[in-house]
Order: sequence, then C-alpha cells, then structure tokens
Amino acid sequence: MAGVVTLTIDGQQVETPQGSTVLEAALQAGICIPNLCYLPGLPPTGACRLCLVEVEKNGRRKMTASCTLEAKEGMVIHAHSEDVLRARRNIIELLLAEAPESAVLQTLAERLEVFEVRYPERDADCILCGRCVAACAEISKTGAKGFIGRGDERHIGLPFYQEKYCQKCDECNDRCPLEISPQSRRGDPCGVCGSELSTNDEIPEVCEDCELD
Repeated sequence: MAGVVTLTIDGQQVETPQGSTVLEAALQAGICIPNLCYLPGLPPTGACRLCLVEVEKNGRRKMTASCTLEAKEGMVIHAHSEDVLRARRNIIELLLAEAPESAVLQTLAERLEVFEVRYPERDADCILCGRCVAACAEISKTGAKGFIGRGDERHIGLPFYQEKYCQKCDECNDRCPLEISPQSRRGDPCGVCGSELSTNDEIPEVCEDCELD
C-alpha cells in the first residue's frame, strides 16, 4: 500500500503512514508507550526519554527515543522489554526526584510501578522537558520562550531580546507537567499512563492499552 509502512512492535504488526514516528505508530495502534515531552502534531524533541524503545537489527538491539525515531518498513521494535522498563523506571525516578509534587509525574510513576524514589528530592520548578518551548514556538508562533545556558546552568526563560514577543497566552503553562493535573492536560490524555494519543473512543480518559480498575 503506497504511503504506508509496516513494522513490528512487541510482536504485533502495525501499519502507519510514511513519515510517522515509532511512538505515533504505537499509540495509534493502542500500544501504550509512556511519554512526557511529546506533543501530538508538534515536532518531537526527545527531551524526557521516557518513550525509550529497543530497535532490533541483525540480532542486536539499540535503545533510542521512539518520539524521534521514524518508522521504517520491516522495523522490529521492543517497547516493553526488561531493559526498556528498567530504563524508564530510572528516568521517572529522576524526574520525580526533581518535582515530587507533580501529579503528571506521579501518574506516570504509578503506571511504571515506581512507588519509591531513591534519589534526593529537589522540588524544582522545571524539569526541562521542553513542552512549554515547543508550545511557544509551534502553537503561539512567537518563540519568545527558550532554553538558556548549558549544563547545570541550563534553564527555560525569556531571553531579554524576546521578552517583548511574549503574548501572555498561557500556552506554555497549559502544557507544563508541573503546573497542571493529568485531568486538565489538553489532547484527551490517558488518565492512567499520561499518553496524549490513542485514547479509547468510548472512554476518552483511558487509552486502549490500559486496564480499568
């Protein structure tokens, strides 16, 4: 079929339009891959790494972010292997240590069966997921907000020469995982795992791969 590629995700054959990412292909097929920095319809950033998967080729596996990985014909993906789950749990632990009061991070941690954080808590006001930067650039079309600095000094803000472009539209806060609850996130997110795509048509707050209590 022209314009469609077929790949295998966790043993399931999935068809997706050419140009789709592995994350998009999985979520559209009802295969739940936890994600945080991904915003449907916007260019991916690969910042949070929660959507890690393993790509198998010639008997060898390589771990990479599925939100930036283009789906290719015949690709074999392992989205829930032990190594992948171990990596995701460590990532959510680190994120939750940064912002332990975030309802979105708490929901993702619960979905990944992480109930204890081994790292020192910081109560940070930003986890550098980049959702606000993407919203500012692609939705409000101002690009006023951006990353500033490098290393430990890296943060998100309004560079002095771009402050005048901020429209106070609040698109950034609407998508910040530290400012909002899972129920108020746009895009009909799954209330169990936080995914913002692949929601059940009859039960919009739950994605097709999540089980109801």
